[in-house]
Amino acid sequence: MSQQHTAAPARHFATVSVADRRDWWRDAVIYQVYPRSFADSNGDGMGDLEGVRSRLPYLRDLGVDAVWLSPFYASPQADAGYDVADYRAVDPMFGSLLDADALIRDAHGHGLRVIVDLVPNHSSDRHEWFKRALAEGPGSPLRDRYHFRPGKGKNGELPPNDWESIFGGPAWTRVTEPDGTPGEWYLHLFAPEQPDFNWDHPAVGDEFRSILRFWLDMGVDGFRIDVAHGLVKAEGLPDLGTHDQVKLLGNDVMPFFDQDGVHAIYRQWRRILDEYSGDRIFVAEAWTPTVERTANYVRPDELHQAFNFQYLGTAWDAKELRAVIDRTLDAMRPVGAPATWVLSNHDVTRHATRFANPPGLGTQIRTAGDRELGLRRARAATLLMLALPGSAYLYQGEELGLPDVVDLPDEVRQDPAYFRGAGQDGFRDGCRVPIPWTRTGSSYGFGDGGSWLPQPPVWAELSVEAQTGVPGSTLELYRSALRVRRERPDLGAGESVEWLRAPEGVLAFRRGDFVCVANTTGESVTIPSHGGVLLASGEVTEADGETKVPADTTVWWTAER
Repeated sequence: MSQQHTAAPARHFATVSVADRRDWWRDAVIYQVYPRSFADSNGDGMGDLEGVRSRLPYLRDLGVDAVWLSPFYASPQADAGYDVADYRAVDPMFGSLLDADALIRDAHGHGLRVIVDLVPNHSSDRHEWFKRALAEGPGSPLRDRYHFRPGKGKNGELPPNDWESIFGGPAWTRVTEPDGTPGEWYLHLFAPEQPDFNWDHPAVGDEFRSILRFWLDMGVDGFRIDVAHGLVKAEGLPDLGTHDQVKLLGNDVMPFFDQDGVHAIYRQWRRILDEYSGDRIFVAEAWTPTVERTANYVRPDELHQAFNFQYLGTAWDAKELRAVIDRTLDAMRPVGAPATWVLSNHDVTRHATRFANPPGLGTQIRTAGDRELGLRRARAATLLMLALPGSAYLYQGEELGLPDVVDLPDEVRQDPAYFRGAGQDGFRDGCRVPIPWTRTGSSYGFGDGGSWLPQPPVWAELSVEAQTGVPGSTLELYRSALRVRRERPDLGAGESVEWLRAPEGVLAFRRGDFVCVANTTGESVTIPSHGGVLLASGEVTEADGETKVPADTTVWWTAER
């Protein structure tokens, strides 16, 4: 007799106190909210904090442990809030400090922790320090808090060195001095509106230690550190001696990235965090050449977690996935830190679209690819990720199986890299389109006044409303997976996996009495059953002690020893 298995609708979780578990972050599932694209409470087409607050019950019932909020600080929005003008204020676009306070309190009431973005590598050019540095002219003490330098050439007309912006073009912009003459240059590794701080200046460190305390006193449970690898620059700002530098990122230690001096900063920060009760954490966005160098950021007296970008960039291929899983676990074990696993975020093409395209195209892809194939692989990849030891990060909308919107009109794009060229591809807007909640409405339930980026018609049937309670839907698959993960101690905890024999193109591992099998091939495979099927990303068939696993499908079993 054969049996078929698919995900069943999940039931609601009971609310738990945020103080119930110590070291919660070691196996947590953390959900990234991109506030401008999550929920709009006032109908202006832009998401806000009150909108996020209204949807907290959805996140509670989805089964995540914490919410990470992308920046909502006061900002001119030159780079979607990653250009901060005031680190202690909420941008009116998103609400007020009172709204932030209410969101944090409500989240805690629902058993959810709150992690906020911190942007310490650069400020906005509208930050009070930078405005005064320009107004006061050469010799201003405020200029020492950034990287101002005289230019090269006969009249200083050339940049101080050959560094290139991640967003394209030179990493330097020349200012016009108060008397109207061309003057010094300032460093910006990203957009010109994002001048880099000089972390050799003590005032910068003092300021950010104060900012940490401000938000910790507000009750946040941690910080995601933007460009955590970029704060310290090599002494003397030496030339790199090459062009197309963005292609080297992640392959070499650069004079402006992953310098060893950053670790002294984070040891200071860790001492501050440890003064506060409640098991609060730091998470590093650290692009490094190897996962071993990433491990340097999570030594016992530094940060708690670092994003695993090596895993995010791995193709849907059993051999490659096993290699990066082993390297990650081997690198994290000596420093006692949990591994992290992530498939999508606000800077990369959603994995439902990446996996719909041939491998080797990078993490920003301009073509839709095979939508059905991409979704099938994305679902399988999610179950694989959630079965690994450590902490997992989800990006809003991936639980709906959302693809990237690859055909946005040029006139609606806002990614600054898109307008500079020769840097990042500049197509990040495609993963930032507001998510759908309902089948109908001007923005499919996002708000009452449309949305800041246009949503495609297919959003209606991908909405929360359309998928809720539907067996086999991607939303119910996520709900079921997170329920099982929370109920079973074998999932998330630990620091290793026991690999099992499997056909070529298939990953199989045991963790306690749990077994995960992922078929990354384009063909069905028949393997011995490993016990009772807990969950599968596609329809599997069992008969006579064997299980037929379809192409691009992951299965969870309760193992028989």
